[in-house]
Amino acid sequence: MAVSRADIVDQNLRSALASAVARPAPGPLDGPVAPGRQLTARRALELLESMMASRLLDLEARVLKGRNEGFYTIGSSGHECNAAVADVLRPTDPAFLHYRSGGFFVRRARQVPGQTPLLDVLLGIVASTDEPIAGGRHKVFGSLALQIPPQTSTIASHLPKAVGAAFTLARMERLGLRGAVPADSVVVCTFGDASSNHSTACGAFNAASIARHQNLPCPVLFVCEDNGIGISTHTPDGWVEARFAGHPHLRYFGCDGLDLADTWDTAAAAAAYVRETRRPAFLHLKLVRLLGHAGSDVEQSYRSAAEIEATEAQDPVLRAALALVGAGWVTPEDALALYDGLKARIHALGWEAQRRPRLQTAAEVVEPLAPLRPAVVEAVAAAAASPEGRARFFKAPPEDDRPRHLAVQINRALADLLAQHPEMVLFGEDVARKGGVYNVTNELEARAGVGRVFNTPLDETTILGLALGAGQLGMLPFPEIQYLAYLHNAIDQLRGEAGSLQFFSNGQFRNPMVVRIAGLAYQKGFGGHFHNDNGLAALRDIPGLLIAVPSNGEDAVGLLRTLAAAAKADGRVCVFIEPIALYMTKDLHADKDGAWSFAYPGPGFTVPVGRGRLWGDGTDLTIITFANGVWMSLRVAKRLEARGIGVRVLDLRWLNPLPEDDIAAAALATGRALVVDETRRTGGVAEGVFTVLVERCPAVRMARVAGVDTYIPLGDAANRVLVQEPDIEAAALALLER
Repeated sequence: MAVSRADIVDQNLRSALASAVARPAPGPLDGPVAPGRQLTARRALELLESMMASRLLDLEARVLKGRNEGFYTIGSSGHECNAAVADVLRPTDPAFLHYRSGGFFVRRARQVPGQTPLLDVLLGIVASTDEPIAGGRHKVFGSLALQIPPQTSTIASHLPKAVGAAFTLARMERLGLRGAVPADSVVVCTFGDASSNHSTACGAFNAASIARHQNLPCPVLFVCEDNGIGISTHTPDGWVEARFAGHPHLRYFGCDGLDLADTWDTAAAAAAYVRETRRPAFLHLKLVRLLGHAGSDVEQSYRSAAEIEATEAQDPVLRAALALVGAGWVTPEDALALYDGLKARIHALGWEAQRRPRLQTAAEVVEPLAPLRPAVVEAVAAAAASPEGRARFFKAPPEDDRPRHLAVQINRALADLLAQHPEMVLFGEDVARKGGVYNVTNELEARAGVGRVFNTPLDETTILGLALGAGQLGMLPFPEIQYLAYLHNAIDQLRGEAGSLQFFSNGQFRNPMVVRIAGLAYQKGFGGHFHNDNGLAALRDIPGLLIAVPSNGEDAVGLLRTLAAAAKADGRVCVFIEPIALYMTKDLHADKDGAWSFAYPGPGFTVPVGRGRLWGDGTDLTIITFANGVWMSLRVAKRLEARGIGVRVLDLRWLNPLPEDDIAAAALATGRALVVDETRRTGGVAEGVFTVLVERCPAVRMARVAGVDTYIPLGDAANRVLVQEPDIEAAALALLER
């Protein structure tokens, strides 16, 4: 049988310890492990055990893979000194770990009684439902008891939410709110040298730096585990140090991450700096990567044998063990016995793990993805702030005012929610003093205070990362994305991070939020594809995401209340699309008819998740639409009614989940369904609606009108590619003739 590199690394360590020479201990175990060091010998020996355990978990993962029982072989070999980083932090400090921080995970688990990190990691490798964080959905480092939210194969996508969590700590203290962790916590996030070049990481470094520049507390410790290579691509020698050592706003701490004592001392200094100053810092651990990127990686295809052997000679577990033996803190026999004992124990746990149950059904897989308790959500949504609380936000109850347009009613709904939920924060570009590009958030900063309504840097990834971190610590964030097209700069923060957290933590962690996005088309006198974006496919593709789109001010209030309640009660990630062209629309059929202005619905009015709104009771034709399509379709319906054609218009209001029962009922009531979809033909909302129609009422005659598959141009040319009222009317008449 061929000898693997894992076998060679294992034998190198065993052989070196077997041939080492015993020496007398130089002093008490509670003394420094070496002259001039802060790390004690006793703690170094404890860390060595965690490092060995992390290494042996990597080796066992390959054994399990060889038996076709394991499904994950990306390991931490070469990075084991990150156990020292865990050791200098508190187990209550939130830790966002990447996939090579095994030493950190094992060490932190040993700081909290009752933890079983070795079995837990192996259960994740075999994808067992008994694995306590992800329940067999992925192999992750995560634990609620250890304040480690799970991250899945991250390429820096977790850095923005780490910054968001750090920024939120002080904000919660300022607002007098109790969070999930102590107010003086440090937030730590680990990542590789290759990931440090990712634009997402750069945005996080920038956000933390801006906070530091403004003297805003942001106690985040960035830990770069620099092994010099990303899969097969080398990081230029000295690049990380050259980039960060002189950073004006991130205090740099660098060390030899292969030297346990140096790592511990430097990490302790970095952690103390962040905790005491509440400022961000960058801890640079210079490491090596052993055993390739993963078990499937043929490292010999891009590294020479000499390079691989030279790297293996720097094995940090071997170095730590030999350093402790050489100093006399442990005998070679005891060190080898510790290693072999752990190996036997982990191997036995591997056999145990593979016998544990695994996910069997689709229902089991998706169970924690997007919890929704309608009765609970309805109760929270129907509640209201106290009269005294509302009085601080309104001179008079808004429901006593005359009917108003969409923008005003959204503003009032947000104020009502701020009054009701003290943990709610609203932020984004220009939302504070200016009140947003369209004045939708006008005066909210003055009413709620700058601690709850504030501006952010011009970076959508940072905005959503802040929402992620804030939500995980117990806040109710309402981030604003200024335009729909801007979201695509940062959509992985919703898809890969926010949407997946409950799924990969089996519901133990959550990041509730309501993302407000000004979007869709039909702006008059303004536009271009960046401000008139009608593409929603990327949002509708995110599993479990709640997406609501109002067409009028009344429904907007009810939808916002429901979204806030779903976020608060069930931790849901929600998106609220605000149709820009309808913000100021007051009239429907004629100038100054006021038919598209609505009274503010008082407390108690909600819109249940997945329920549409029916306009009219015509029996000849059903038009199914949303947002701008509702306004246009009602105008068309009136013209058709003048010709003796009875039309009913169903406003979807929810794009995920679609109101399937309402779609089917409305279509069956007339036998003809015209779907008016202002998004694009390909990937548009109509595709989902048609699926419902075909599956639930295939005998209904159906047709659609949709936008053209194109970016939207400036000026009147936009009307050539967007759905227009004549298009709706012509399609309706054609369908009636079939």
